[in-house]
Amino acid sequence: MWRYSVCLLLAAWALPALAADPDLAARQAQAQKQQAELRQKIESLRKSIDTRESSRRDAANALRESEQAISDIDRTLAQIEQRQEQLHQQLGTLGKQISEQQVIKEQRQQELAEQLRAQYANGVSPWSALLSGDDPNAINRELHYLGYVSRQQTEQVHKVRRTVERLDRLQTQVAAREKEQEKLATEAAAQKVALEEQKEKRAKVVADISAELERQRGQAANLQSNDKRLGDLISGLETEIARQAELARRAEEQRRREAARRAEQARKAELARQQELQRKAQQEQADREQARLERERELLERARATQPPLPAALPRSKPEPAEPQQPEPVIPRPPLTYTPPTANERLWSDSLDASSEPSEPISKPVAPKVREVQVVEEPAEQVSAPALEPEGGFQGLKRGLPYPVRGEMQGKFGAERPDGGVWRGVVLRAQAGTTVRAVAPGRVVFANWMTGFGNLLIIDHGRDYLSVYAYNQSTLKQVGDIVGRGEPVARVGATGGQVEPGLYFELRHQGKPINPQVWLGS
Repeated sequence: MWRYSVCLLLAAWALPALAADPDLAARQAQAQKQQAELRQKIESLRKSIDTRESSRRDAANALRESEQAISDIDRTLAQIEQRQEQLHQQLGTLGKQISEQQVIKEQRQQELAEQLRAQYANGVSPWSALLSGDDPNAINRELHYLGYVSRQQTEQVHKVRRTVERLDRLQTQVAAREKEQEKLATEAAAQKVALEEQKEKRAKVVADISAELERQRGQAANLQSNDKRLGDLISGLETEIARQAELARRAEEQRRREAARRAEQARKAELARQQELQRKAQQEQADREQARLERERELLERARATQPPLPAALPRSKPEPAEPQQPEPVIPRPPLTYTPPTANERLWSDSLDASSEPSEPISKPVAPKVREVQVVEEPAEQVSAPALEPEGGFQGLKRGLPYPVRGEMQGKFGAERPDGGVWRGVVLRAQAGTTVRAVAPGRVVFANWMTGFGNLLIIDHGRDYLSVYAYNQSTLKQVGDIVGRGEPVARVGATGGQVEPGLYFELRHQGKPINPQVWLGS
């Protein structure tokens, strides 16, 4: 029975939580579906661009694999370091607890020793009390005292034992944490060895293609090709973003139409109900009016039967044309003393008053006013991306953006490059591994390796604004992730065939490069 009660309580607790927002699960499922579709489209777009690349015949494939492996290993090392830091903090906490338990154990052992020493020094024992030959009442008191002392000693022994058991558990936890830390240290060492091997492999690949890079630096066609690849990628991304926005708009419009249809049905149903109520009210009013007229007719007939004849001097009033069947009113004789008028007299008085005015048709019964029901259209559900995206979507970019990374700026937007072409962005020189941060809130729409740009990451900020981060040592986010302003998204590197570490940074609006120096703050 108690299990059944517990199940009922759990169900009663869970149902309101599930019903609090019935559309939340649907919105989350729809967001996940859109994210999966976006990733699939981007992956298809990337493969299509890779297929058209003319430089796939060089050693870029080997460089790509090496730099991607370095990115993965670097991410794993970061996770291991984070776990090691957590274990270090846990070991410190456990060490403090062990020290506290050691102090408690020593205190309790000392208290128990003092009790035993005092008992021995006083020579107090059950046998000595029984053999002393003293008064039985005194012996009974001593035995009672000895029982109390014995219980206290037993409690002290139990406390010491529990303290020792807690110490054993804490030491077991410490041993487990230390073992896990040793395992993580071994794994970190292995990952570092693998990282060094990948770096050596990358260095060899870079050395192998250094001659080719030197030739490419003098060719503007290479830069134009790289820029075209990036432009094709961004165009494809914007097309996909616009497609999903259109799908979201259509879905919202469909939901609004459905909500309006349901609201109209509810309004018509309410109107029909109110009309039925009005009809019933009018019918009831008519029935009451008919009953009232019947009662008045009966009273009139009774009054006519009991009313004395009129004096001869008084002329008879002719019936009004509007009421030809109405009996002529009779004015009663005034009594010598005043008496209140009877019901019949009041009825006749009212009839006389009515006959002096133009006859009017009996007004129709007034039905109670029907309260207008204003049907409020249900708000259509907002098609939202993952949970962290704001309700109205991302609001684009504003001037005064933070720098993605601090470092020496090379190149000027729109200026001629020394190796041909023009600058469409800027390069911020920084040490390898420096954290790259998002300049504004947005959603990651591309995070992969691309020829000429290495580990590339692109963020959609809404309203046709994109930010581009290239040459990264590793990308910390995946397609579909929501990022905030200043959130780490990558680490500075020298991928894509670069010699020196740095971050290549671009801003684009409606697919066209815009000057990042104007948008970045001081």
